[in-house]
Amino acid sequence: MSPVLATNDSVVKTSEDSVSSLAPAMSPFVAPNPVAKTNDSVVKSGEESKSSPAPAMSPALAPNPVTKTNDSVVRTGLAPAPATSPALAPTPVVETEAKTPKSNCEELKHVNCSDPRVLLAIKKFNSKTFKSIVILEYQTPVNGSKPDECDVAWRFRNKKERSWRKYRDFRRFEFGIGVNCTYRVIHTGRWHSGINARRRWIRPNPKFTRPIRDEEINDTIPTLLETNFRKGKYLYYARGGDYCKGMNHYLWSFLCGLGEAMYLNRTFVMDLNMCLSATHSSSHKDEEGKDFRFYFDFEHLKETASVVEGTEFLRDWKKWDKGHKRKVPLKKIKSYKTTPMQLKKDKSTIIWRQFDGPEPDNYWYRVCEGQAAKYIHRPWHTIWKSKRLMNIVTEISGRMDWDFDAIHVIRGEKAQNKQLWPNLDSDTSPNAILTKLQQMVQPWRNLYVATNEPFYNYFDNLRSHYKVHLLNDYKELWNGASEWYNETTLLNGGKPVEFDGYMRAVVDTEVLYRAKTRVETFYNLTKDCKDGINTC
Repeated sequence: MSPVLATNDSVVKTSEDSVSSLAPAMSPFVAPNPVAKTNDSVVKSGEESKSSPAPAMSPALAPNPVTKTNDSVVRTGLAPAPATSPALAPTPVVETEAKTPKSNCEELKHVNCSDPRVLLAIKKFNSKTFKSIVILEYQTPVNGSKPDECDVAWRFRNKKERSWRKYRDFRRFEFGIGVNCTYRVIHTGRWHSGINARRRWIRPNPKFTRPIRDEEINDTIPTLLETNFRKGKYLYYARGGDYCKGMNHYLWSFLCGLGEAMYLNRTFVMDLNMCLSATHSSSHKDEEGKDFRFYFDFEHLKETASVVEGTEFLRDWKKWDKGHKRKVPLKKIKSYKTTPMQLKKDKSTIIWRQFDGPEPDNYWYRVCEGQAAKYIHRPWHTIWKSKRLMNIVTEISGRMDWDFDAIHVIRGEKAQNKQLWPNLDSDTSPNAILTKLQQMVQPWRNLYVATNEPFYNYFDNLRSHYKVHLLNDYKELWNGASEWYNETTLLNGGKPVEFDGYMRAVVDTEVLYRAKTRVETFYNLTKDCKDGINTC
């Protein structure tokens, strides 16, 4: 068996992941906050760095930034965050208003949100504040709740994501008067605070349900006209022993089949029904009935490869044979030992590979072994993670204003296996983690903890030094009232979908990739090898 199929519960890196190394590119202490300069003031968008150790305080309290103007320096003190959840975004950026004589700027006394100068001030502020994202387009600002406030929405992409996908944010800005009678931002709200600029959703009606959905996702199943079906050439893989294996195994086999279809210049017949391995299910049993679109981006797959959904394909095949005396030309392949090179000149409409033998002879990836490996190239570029999951990643990162550090703590079964990982349990104890973090991460930073540790309070001792965020702090992003829940329920024929262990691992890992400083278990916390003793 190929080494890639060794037992591994990690998240598969897909083609939109641009981070090839988990080690930070700079010293964790050399991560200066971006400074936004205007004609008459300087705004520090992150927390003000201190030369003396930060005093112990409640994790719900975070120092406000220091704001400098030409006249004075104002420290606003501690602003208590709402007590609703420990996972709160940092205190919004605040800038004091310069003392410009208002008598000369009466036309700016009441902010005109449609004035191009308003949007110009917002663009300048965002470009100097949000360094981790690229803002692609803005909507026209609209009125906020007060005369000096405007709400504006924009679409953006993250610099650490290779995909073209866009995300949305909308924030509230408060304006003051700058020099030469210009607008300047003196306060900005948190993630999704500009509610007047958000898209107008049609709320679901109890009788006529129309769930909220991301309009940019198009993962509908393509259909074939009868004439188009007969003109096509197809490669059909029957279900083999790969079913219910781990996600690494599944993708390794799936991309072998897709790669062969591309080599043969055929449309690949794929089964959207998946089986989630017991490794990632809450029942600790293999769970059938999962949809490929829960985990991966089917729209991107359709755009980068020729695929047709299996149920639709079989329906069209049956319909054609029923309506025509001459059946569709078919070639059945019984063994994986029949190579793709032998099928290159086959003119049959359908090549049907059947995998009826015992394991491991019934694994799809066996087709791509041996000589075939020189000809079949797995098209990894066709696989992206589901945008529905990436929307949750973006929401969590955005709530921390894209300014956070992260630690990846692997425990679970590995920590209990002293034979393979003798030091892992002690090296990932709360005190050991805190000691290591204090050497790498500045105090009172936003700290995201990506972990498979099931006990939520395991990291409580970190809260006296950092603003700690855990995945479970964001449950509302996938609960019964969330956009993710509505969309996946609609996709699943009206049946609710569980936010399973693999989805949790995907979100945890992707948020981790977006951190400014990353602390890894097997690179920073412990000297144990990732795959056990003597595998380093």
